[in-house]
Amino acid sequence: MDIKAIVSLDRTECAVQCNSKKRILEIISDIAAQDNTSIDQVTVLNSLLSRERMGSTGIGNGIALPHGRLAGLEHVMAIIVTCIPAINFDALDEKPVDIFFALLVPEEQTEGHLQTLATVAGKLSDKDTVKAIRRAKTNEDIVSALGM
Repeated sequence: MDIKAIVSLDRTECAVQCNSKKRILEIISDIAAQDNTSIDQVTVLNSLLSRERMGSTGIGNGIALPHGRLAGLEHVMAIIVTCIPAINFDALDEKPVDIFFALLVPEEQTEGHLQTLATVAGKLSDKDTVKAIRRAKTNEDIVSALGM
């Protein structure tokens, strides 16, 4: 999957103030529900929280990939949020997280979900991309850092 197909400026937020794992997931859920009327904030939040209960999606290096599958969602969508300060997210490396690249996938797309996660993880393994995201001052800067 081409990352450009799932990223949108409308679902990108730079430098939000946040202090907890639950609050950042609420912010991500709010953004998703505002952008897509076929899903609601509570459903998105429950999906993300359910996934986090299975194990943190904090992959290390200050990055988390929260994700969930949703009934009623027609297309894969990404929500990208950076936060200040970085927060405890129970990441694999136990370091705080400041870059959140959330993925919401239609419930029936199990295989596509895994491929999309792999594509995003690959993009975020590029040190220059991550540095550019951290330097971002605007939502447009974040989208630009991702090569859009």
